[in-house]
Amino acid sequence: MVNKFKTFYRHIIEEERKYPEATGQLSDLLADIALACKVISLEVNRAGLIDILGFTGEENIQGEQVKKLDVFANDILTHVMKQGGHICAVCSEEEENFIPIEEQFTDNKFMSNKYVCHFDPLDGSSNIEANVSIGTIFSVYKRISKSGPGSLEDCLQRGVSQVAAGYVIYGSSSMLAYTTGNGVHLFTLDPSVGEFLLSNENIKIPKKSKIYSVNEGNQSKWSKGINNFVSYIKQNDKDSGRPYSSRYIGSLVADFHRNLLYGGVFLYPADSKNTSGKLRLMYEANPLSFIVEQAGGRSSDGKQRILEVTPENLHQRTPLFIGSEDDVKLIEKFLSEEK
Repeated sequence: MVNKFKTFYRHIIEEERKYPEATGQLSDLLADIALACKVISLEVNRAGLIDILGFTGEENIQGEQVKKLDVFANDILTHVMKQGGHICAVCSEEEENFIPIEEQFTDNKFMSNKYVCHFDPLDGSSNIEANVSIGTIFSVYKRISKSGPGSLEDCLQRGVSQVAAGYVIYGSSSMLAYTTGNGVHLFTLDPSVGEFLLSNENIKIPKKSKIYSVNEGNQSKWSKGINNFVSYIKQNDKDSGRPYSSRYIGSLVADFHRNLLYGGVFLYPADSKNTSGKLRLMYEANPLSFIVEQAGGRSSDGKQRILEVTPENLHQRTPLFIGSEDDVKLIEKFLSEEK
């Protein structure tokens, strides 16, 4: 009962107290992100009532049409990150380049901007006008450079270097999940008090599932290994828990959230059209992989652990297989046998 009144900020402060060397800056940074997401949640919930839906007529770095709500979410997150004074660079899926941030002078001292923040401001935005759940995905790294505005080296770190990651899903209620490497915790936004309140602590994803999430419209472009895997899990075999059930929303954060809670595996393989995969390593794959591993799951590009992939550019794409551990291992087995 007590947990129902534990706010997100109180939770991260209590987690911070476990580490005597903590300065409080990461807690403040996470609180800033939560604040921005509250504002985005409000706009998402009333998007049909104001002039915020539809396209801007511009394209983002991915060559995709930019929706107005995408722009709003990106602007809010960028602004809040800049004002917080805890980061040296912002990296957004909507921006071609990272945004370096100068150190801020406050209360007669410089703020120690020792973090880098990556975010996908509004994942699943193609579903906005269909009222399908969408979300914000974020991750935080410690800077590598010593001082001044951030560098590309600060921004291009492997996923294993993340110090925090999370997402907010805007659906029938807005929920925030996060990890700082000490389990995954879930909060629900109570609009009456304007706070994210603890819903589930130390979430664990089932080791094996009976659910798969994939866009089967791309099947003709898949490799032999992926086709064999999907055919296998559709077969009837009671002893191995087959057939699996298909659950695919088409919004990564929504599909991932459901699988995290109930078990399941999400697939977005490379194919003949997208030979390097389609999802973004830095903005989608890395943060969700950190979360799923902290929940006892697994994430892979089919050949190696996602968190160990060395990024070469900010908008690098990757295949992604993520979810219940045994299911991801099974996909890797099929891929290893396709040669």
